[in-house]
Amino acid sequence: MTDNNSTAEEKKYNKWIVALSVIIPLAVAALFGVNLRALGFDVEPLTVLPPIYATINGVTALVLLTALWAIKNKKRKLHENLMKFAIALSVAFLVMYVAYHMTSDSTKYGGEGLVKYIYYLILITHILLSIVVIPFVLITYVRAITNNFERHKKIARITFPIWLYVAVTGVIVYLMISPYYA
Repeated sequence: MTDNNSTAEEKKYNKWIVALSVIIPLAVAALFGVNLRALGFDVEPLTVLPPIYATINGVTALVLLTALWAIKNKKRKLHENLMKFAIALSVAFLVMYVAYHMTSDSTKYGGEGLVKYIYYLILITHILLSIVVIPFVLITYVRAITNNFERHKKIARITFPIWLYVAVTGVIVYLMISPYYA
């Protein structure tokens, strides 16, 4: 496929990328504000989920690093499979995260002093970049599946560190707040 054909094929996906990049954060924000227990539904809180989805974040970070190693060592099919796995892990994380927050009360961070400011700095950057990374991941993926590898490489250099930061800080946020879970 020529570069022009690849770019034209990419454009077919643009509406989906924009829609998902807006819908996902809005849906998460809306669902985050819904507590099924508070609304009178008889649901068990899914208190087992935070360590599971924190582990998924850690595994995602390892998968991303392994995928980087794979592509640097010209193992393209391995890289492709690892990246698809990383996307699947991120989707699994998101589903569990929303499910937990729809069945459980929010946990307040109990740290004090400098560590409290560090926690909130990490948390806020984690949340903001988890929103920012959505279109980057989608664009990077589309450029790969449309065989536009030069453009894929260019955006992957931006996507990778953001996604890795989000995955790693997800684990850090969990470790910092876990002593305060009820």
